[in-house]
Amino acid sequence: MISIKEATTPKDLKKFVTFPFSLYKDNVYWVPPIIKDEMETFDKSKNPVFKDADAQFFLAYKDNKIVGRVAAIINHLEINQQNVKKMRFGWFDFIDDETVSKALLEKVAEIGSKNYLEYMEGPVGFSNLDKVGVLVEGFDHIGTMITWYNHPYYKDHLEQFGFATEKEYLENKFPEKNADPKFFSRVQELIKKRYKLRPLNFTKTKDVMPWADRMFDLFNESYASLSSFVPMTDIQKAYFKKKYISFINPEYIKFVVDQEDTLVAFAIVMPSFSKALQKANGKLFPFGIFHFLKARKHSKDVIFYLIGVHTSYQNKGVTAILFNEYSKTFREKKIEMCYRTPELANNTAIHQLWKHFDPVVYKRRRTYRKNL
Repeated sequence: MISIKEATTPKDLKKFVTFPFSLYKDNVYWVPPIIKDEMETFDKSKNPVFKDADAQFFLAYKDNKIVGRVAAIINHLEINQQNVKKMRFGWFDFIDDETVSKALLEKVAEIGSKNYLEYMEGPVGFSNLDKVGVLVEGFDHIGTMITWYNHPYYKDHLEQFGFATEKEYLENKFPEKNADPKFFSRVQELIKKRYKLRPLNFTKTKDVMPWADRMFDLFNESYASLSSFVPMTDIQKAYFKKKYISFINPEYIKFVVDQEDTLVAFAIVMPSFSKALQKANGKLFPFGIFHFLKARKHSKDVIFYLIGVHTSYQNKGVTAILFNEYSKTFREKKIEMCYRTPELANNTAIHQLWKHFDPVVYKRRRTYRKNL
C-alpha cells in the first residue's frame, strides 16, 4: 500500500531533498545537490519564484519508508500571461515500482484538474533556469550541478502511464582543442569593425555586478521565442544575481557591447563542480567548501551555461567575438573539455552555432506530457 504525504514542515522538506541520497547511494554518476541550497530553493520566504508560482511537495511511503517524491508546480505567469494551461512536475524520483510512480503522478494530475489546467508536463522546474528533463541516454556519464540524473527505468514508467514525449534535449561535448581560433578569429575582427562592437572581460566579480540586470534583460529578450519560455521577473533577477553571479568565475563571464555600451551579447561558462559535489556529499561545511574552491580554480572541464544575443544581432556572427575571448581564457587555464547544458533538439540555430567544434551528443533527455 502506497501513501502520499505532503511535505510541509522543514523536517519533511529535508526528507524530500535527501531522498535521492539513498536512491543513488552507490551510483558513481549521480551528482548530489548542496542540501542547504536545495532547501532554500523550496523555501517560500527565500525563493522569489513563489511570488508568481505555487508548489506542493509530496513524499511516497511504502511500509513506513520513503520510496518516492515529486514537486507539483503551478506557474501563474505561464498560465495567465501566456495562456499555457500547464501543470508542471519536477524533482521526480522513485524506486522501480509502478505503484509508487503512479501514485505520485496521480497526485500531480489531481492538483492540475482542480485548477482547471489542460495538461501536465515534466520533469521541469519552476522556470527556464531550473533543471529539466528525464535522462533517456547517457546514463554512464557523470551528471552536472545543473541537470538531473535518473535511473533508466524512469522513462519506462512515464510511457507506461500514457505520457508522450513533449520536448527532447541534447547535451553535447567537445575537446577544447576543437575550438580552433582559425574558425572565428578573423571573422570576429570583421564583425567588431562592421558593427562597432567590443568585448568586455572581467577579473573581479564586483565589476560584473553593474551589468547583471542588463544581462538578465537580454536573456529574457533573446530566449522569448523558445517554447514554454517564462521570463524572469525583477525580483528573480535580484535573487539570481545575489545567489549565482558571485559564485561564477568572473573571467568566465563575457559580454559584447556596442559603441553606446549597450549590451548585445553575453555568455556564462562555469567550471565543472561535479566531482567536488560528489566529495562534498550535500554539505559545504566543514570540508565541502574546499573541494568547491579547488574545482573553481583548477577544474579542466567547463560547462557552457548560457549564451544570449540581442534579436537585432542574431545571425550576424557576434558569437565569434565571445568564442575568441573564451579561446584565450581557456588556453591560459589549460581547459581540456567543454560541455553544454541541455539544448532543445529542434533548436537549429544553436546547433549551427557549434558546428565547427565537432560536438558529440553524449546525453539525451526528454520532458513528457499527458492531457488532464
